[in-house]
Amino acid sequence: MIDKKTTTVAVLMGGWSGEREVSLTSGEQTALAVESLGYKVNRVDVTRDLSKLIAQLTPKPDVIVNILHGQWGEDGRIQSVLDILDIPYTFSGHTASALAMDKHLSKQIFVASGIPTPVYKVVTFEEAFATQQMSVPYVIKPIAEGSSLGVYIVHDPKTLPHRPADWTYGDHVMVEEYIPGMEISVAVMGDRALGALELAPKEGFYDYQAKYTDGKTDHHMPARMPEADYIRALEIALKAHEALTCKGVSRTDIRYNTATGELYVLEVNTQPGFTPLSIVPEIAAYVGYSFPELVDWMIQDALKSGVSVIPMAKAASA
Repeated sequence: MIDKKTTTVAVLMGGWSGEREVSLTSGEQTALAVESLGYKVNRVDVTRDLSKLIAQLTPKPDVIVNILHGQWGEDGRIQSVLDILDIPYTFSGHTASALAMDKHLSKQIFVASGIPTPVYKVVTFEEAFATQQMSVPYVIKPIAEGSSLGVYIVHDPKTLPHRPADWTYGDHVMVEEYIPGMEISVAVMGDRALGALELAPKEGFYDYQAKYTDGKTDHHMPARMPEADYIRALEIALKAHEALTCKGVSRTDIRYNTATGELYVLEVNTQPGFTPLSIVPEIAAYVGYSFPELVDWMIQDALKSGVSVIPMAKAASA
């Protein structure tokens, strides 16, 4: 058994991506949970100063809970640094993180693995905002970004979005078929899917504001869908998690066409949010895991202790 009083847990948060503020909120909530579990906690606000990061991680913690979001935090690069430093960390390794963050690469893996995903193509930023790219409605999104930053839905080819002057998401974008229906997210924990939650924005689509502003989106847990489709969503999410070689906890975002019953994987998030409005903690709570239990499982999983604080039997398929 782990002696929590002598185990040091470093919580990485902040970073410099567009999701810095979300990461700080997630990180603080997670650090408080780690403290409540009895571990020694080291809060680390990560910057681009690598020597400072190494100093903040000296002496080495026993394990890192990585709550960084967006580029550099969940795209495999910080994971590679931690691999070099030989410090165990939560969530997926560098390869799975890089694959999941790159929507083009992950889509190719989904297609090769028989995982349903919307029709898509990759074009230049200039092309995406200059000419119609496919039948409307369709979606324009950055290839490697999170929290729906830089996402546009084109409903009318005559009114393409104005080309953003402050675009910072790369020279190429993904253009993707829009799937009508329901937005659902599935939490995966280890080798099992915990549940599927329905997200119903009160206006527009599930963008950055809808995700992180209280009252903007209604959450329905479990998702309001037929049992057979619900179970299939869990199966597809677990398959996507495994296809990208993810480990620990992940969240798979899926569009559910309520008219046809078809499910389409949009992406896998290898480091889902842990804010008070975040999806994975809500799903975990519904099936019986408190937030500290969830965090404790991640820590022990990262340490490869073989000890689970959460009995396997507690996992529910619906």
